[in-house]
Amino acid sequence: MLKIQGLYKVFNPGTVNEKLALRNIDLTLEEGDFVTVIGGNGAGKSTLLNCVAGVYPIDRGSIVLDGIDITKMPEHKRAAFLGRVFQDPIMGTAANMGIEENLALAYRRGQKRTLKWGITNKERALYRELLGPLGLGLENRLSEKVGRLSGGQRQALTLLMATLKRPKLLLLDEHTAALDPKTAQKVLEETDKLVKEGNLTTMMITHNMRDAIKYGNRLIMMHDGQIILDIKGEEKKNLTVEDLLSRFGKASGEEFANDRVLLS
Repeated sequence: MLKIQGLYKVFNPGTVNEKLALRNIDLTLEEGDFVTVIGGNGAGKSTLLNCVAGVYPIDRGSIVLDGIDITKMPEHKRAAFLGRVFQDPIMGTAANMGIEENLALAYRRGQKRTLKWGITNKERALYRELLGPLGLGLENRLSEKVGRLSGGQRQALTLLMATLKRPKLLLLDEHTAALDPKTAQKVLEETDKLVKEGNLTTMMITHNMRDAIKYGNRLIMMHDGQIILDIKGEEKKNLTVEDLLSRFGKASGEEFANDRVLLS
């Protein structure tokens, strides 16, 4: 489904601020893989997702998605294949538009644009059906402006929009980091449900080791621009935070020193 080979990314090349952010990344995801990605600050997690999304051009290597070479494809064209939810709840939705209008934008993605915009009763019924299971009461507020929603409500809506057309790849970049613990847990549970029901191939960056272990069928740990651990199957099911810390130390030769991860 996703095949990354020999990926390198350098920021500010040839300057005193040169930074090798990704070094020789090889990664293959099968259809339906739900991969959690963890690592300390500067490990390369978000850079990897941004390279896959086309936000950053890569310096060397290739990215193939569902048999299509997207290595040099611009970001706006890749968007047709990808669903994405960002850390900031403000991103991913149009604040001055209603809930139903935002959903309509996602539902009609890829369709030919026309002057006709009206949302049909059939569409409204679909949106109510999709929003109901979130348990946030949004199905009864379809005309309300998204800018008036709480961060958790907005992030849940963004998640629904990102998965509405079953993307070939779903990218989740610390999408619960800005939420309070209770709301974050609700959004994570909904994420897990949508990914499983849609059999969505997913990469989820998280700053929480327990969430990285609990969710998904595969865990990747990054350090210094490289993948140093790739744990899957039964091995992942039996993994503990202590095991993960120990394996990080053996693989990197260092202690894990990111308090944000350890204390979550």
